[in-house]
Amino acid sequence: MIRVVIADDQRVVRDGLTMLVGLIDDFEVVGAASDGAEAVDLARDTRPDVVLMDLRMPEMDGTEATHQIRSSLPETQVLVLTTYADDESLFPALQAGASGYLTKDASAEEIESAIRAVASGRTHLDPAIQQRLIAAVVDATPDEHILPDDLTSREVEVLKLIAAGLSNAEIATALVVSGATVKTHVNHIFAKTGARDRAQAVRYAYQRGIT
Repeated sequence: MIRVVIADDQRVVRDGLTMLVGLIDDFEVVGAASDGAEAVDLARDTRPDVVLMDLRMPEMDGTEATHQIRSSLPETQVLVLTTYADDESLFPALQAGASGYLTKDASAEEIESAIRAVASGRTHLDPAIQQRLIAAVVDATPDEHILPDDLTSREVEVLKLIAAGLSNAEIATALVVSGATVKTHVNHIFAKTGARDRAQAVRYAYQRGIT
């Protein structure tokens, strides 16, 4: 059973999501919040697997709520579901620890897939969001003097793409390198960061602002 808390300040949206998620097999809505502060309290009380989080809410916005939930409940994943897809909303939410990001025009099937993905420790990003992250990574030139744990600039690029939810094959295509080269970079990243799997590598990236 995947236990879900829903946070959205619009009652119609909140009630609709509660109904939608509650109808999915092996999903249970254990709480619904109308603002970020309430979402944090509900998450701490119910310890859900996933919080479905809007961003722009009163009292406390979704980004700060995400940060507090991920800090105090590392086993609880946050999936952003918001109207906003601008950089000022996207990047802070991911840096706060969100494992997924969808816009509110996502279908019921997309929402279900995203919840299942983040509940299992994977990332899930709207395809348009994923493409913007790829573009940001490819265009960026990391400063060699501030890279953590002896990561090279290329390893940081690969880590960013892992955090964006790309497979090794997709990373190879984005960076125009071979699959074997990407696998080597991934192994080096795991060794340097102490990550045992991709989920831990993603968590490392978000904690250090490598997004």
